[in-house]
Amino acid sequence: MEELQSALKEWDLIVSTLPEKGRCLLTTRDFYPGEVIISQEPYVCVPNKSSGDRRCDGCFTSSNLRKCSACHVVWYCGSTCQKLDWKLHRLECQALSRLDMDKRKSVTPSIRLMVKLYLRRKLESEKVIPTTATNNYNLVEALVAHMSDIDEKQLVLYAQMANLVNLILQWPEINMKQIAENFSKFACNAHTICDGELRPLGTGLYPVISIVNHSCLPNSVLVFEGRLAVVRAVQHIPQGAEVLISYIETAGSTMTRQKALTEQYLFTCTCPRCIKASDDIQESALLEGYRCKDDQCNGFLLRSSDGEGFICQHCGVVRDKEEIRKIASEVKSMLDTVLMSSSAGNHQETFWMYQKIETLQRKLSHPFSISLMQTREKLLKILMEQQEWREALAYCRLTIPVYQRVYPGFHPLLGLQYYTCGKLEWFLGNTDSAIESLTRAVDILKITHGTNTPFIKDLLLKLEEARAEASYKLSSKDE
Repeated sequence: MEELQSALKEWDLIVSTLPEKGRCLLTTRDFYPGEVIISQEPYVCVPNKSSGDRRCDGCFTSSNLRKCSACHVVWYCGSTCQKLDWKLHRLECQALSRLDMDKRKSVTPSIRLMVKLYLRRKLESEKVIPTTATNNYNLVEALVAHMSDIDEKQLVLYAQMANLVNLILQWPEINMKQIAENFSKFACNAHTICDGELRPLGTGLYPVISIVNHSCLPNSVLVFEGRLAVVRAVQHIPQGAEVLISYIETAGSTMTRQKALTEQYLFTCTCPRCIKASDDIQESALLEGYRCKDDQCNGFLLRSSDGEGFICQHCGVVRDKEEIRKIASEVKSMLDTVLMSSSAGNHQETFWMYQKIETLQRKLSHPFSISLMQTREKLLKILMEQQEWREALAYCRLTIPVYQRVYPGFHPLLGLQYYTCGKLEWFLGNTDSAIESLTRAVDILKITHGTNTPFIKDLLLKLEEARAEASYKLSSKDE
């Protein structure tokens, strides 16, 4: 602990303990929007497993990949990544090669992550891999597992996964109970590694980053530069304040957020947003409730005192409970059907189904509805895949007001939605609109992502090119 505290001094941070939260990171100076608070390389990490989207184990790129000729499980983009990973992969390769081919194919990223955790611990103890104050197995041991809060079904699953790890490693002295406990630690502490556009690439364990606690109103954001985890301030954080990030999707009511946190992270959030229960009644009705029967009214509905309908809190019009139930049931049935259609690869039918769902949701849900926004996101994605740019832009613009409402000003998802909107506008020749959208994207993403990553540099270049194009068009008109 002393070594960690000493290392964190260089970041102007200290580890402290709060009675209701346990360990936390506190600042020892003021931090300002866009400043890096702390960054960390993963203790162990693995790319996602997907037959159509393989990635290098070293840098997570998907280009120029070659399979390890011995284990046939791991991929590398070249000799540089392979050599850097060789100390650890040499042992993993031997272990995986002992399995028959069918078993090797069934090794999940979670299993690989655990195998790599134990192999790294072994190499550390043998002094093959050096330890640092911010990357060593003692920090993994200090992570909370919440074993007493896990139900029996989950414990059985962890035990089965521990058996598979034991089968791969074949170490007589291995502690099965400890492996199961470490799987529980992964569930609560591992992070999804994403690219600049927040698309998931893999999973990593970052023991110091895991000390940072959750808030539904975070003052910081966690992003990734390759495999490097970077925590940046998104608002002024005064000296002595706790560094806070969000563990979950924060768009939604307090009840929805609390459910997600309890199921995944086994705790109840007591941040300022969550304890304002009275304010959340209206927000829940807007984001997850129903729309007024009057199309000209944007009021929110609350259940009537007799329970037979829902009353608009703006105009007083009552909407029948049975009417709402019928539409909601139809939406649910169609969502179940579209999931099967999507998994079967029937893209056109999937698109038509989502269009029908959106039509029904517009009759049922408030314009700020999260479910309606998510349906429009699905349609946006499908239209972009089909290169139907004009229709895609229409849906993208419909999502922006909801993003503005459900996310704080400096949220990466809001910035990325402006970015998508700007790209579509520029491609369709709406240069002035594109400049406005891309400028808004830059204003947000330079805070959340910094200014030196390839993604942000590319965004800044697009903005400059759009401005140059607008200037050229203006000068041409003058001539």
